[in-house]
Amino acid sequence: EKGPFRLVLDSGATRSAVTPKVASMLDLPLDRSPPVMLRGVTGSAIAPTVRIDSISVGDLYVGPSTVPIVADAFGGAEGLLGTDGMRDKRIFIDFRNDFINISRSRNRRAAAGFQTVPFLKDDLNLLIVAATIGNLPVRAIIDTGAQASVGNVALQTALRRQIQRNSRGQDQVTGATGDVQVGIGARISPITIGDLSIRDAHVTFGDMHIFERWGMSDEPAVLIGMDILGLLDTLVIDYRRMELQIKRRRDFT
Repeated sequence: EKGPFRLVLDSGATRSAVTPKVASMLDLPLDRSPPVMLRGVTGSAIAPTVRIDSISVGDLYVGPSTVPIVADAFGGAEGLLGTDGMRDKRIFIDFRNDFINISRSRNRRAAAGFQTVPFLKDDLNLLIVAATIGNLPVRAIIDTGAQASVGNVALQTALRRQIQRNSRGQDQVTGATGDVQVGIGARISPITIGDLSIRDAHVTFGDMHIFERWGMSDEPAVLIGMDILGLLDTLVIDYRRMELQIKRRRDFT
């Protein structure tokens, strides 16, 4: 058993991944398991894999598995922690104190001061909730592994007037594979999830690879990254209850 290693919690990834540095620290050979297709927001790439005996974080224990190698992880971390093994877990994220706890869900209702937002049923094991932007219903993917929030072309088309008014020019978005895609950046208002209203959020719009990969090109969809999630006080992801429990900051509209 070695570590601890710094992993980014990635609610948009089904499997965990490690950087080459971790693989070499653990003396894991790269030739014992076949490569896999690694899918990021901006592209897909063939990635080598390594066999690991286990990953454990809090109450989460994932037994022997094959994990891809990623060149680098968001925030300079040593890997990604995906959602594999989370089905009965509760993730507590305190943004103010940079604290994450993963425990077994005891099927507890949200505490006082928290509001509850149910997950939408989804075959991809993504964390999707219903949201609105202005009056427009959208599917919002909650992605703790993404730095930036991005909208698909269907959303860009529906909001074209607001985007033209509030455009901030072009943004570059880099995904887990290192591919870069360019989109139009604009401030969009308001994004509403449950009773939470997010004003003037910066969203990058474009034909991002991941939406096509997820089969979400036709309906308006937005991927909510850490630039928006980090504005919250606390976020609880309860996979057993199939719900988000959100506590906003007092200074947050």
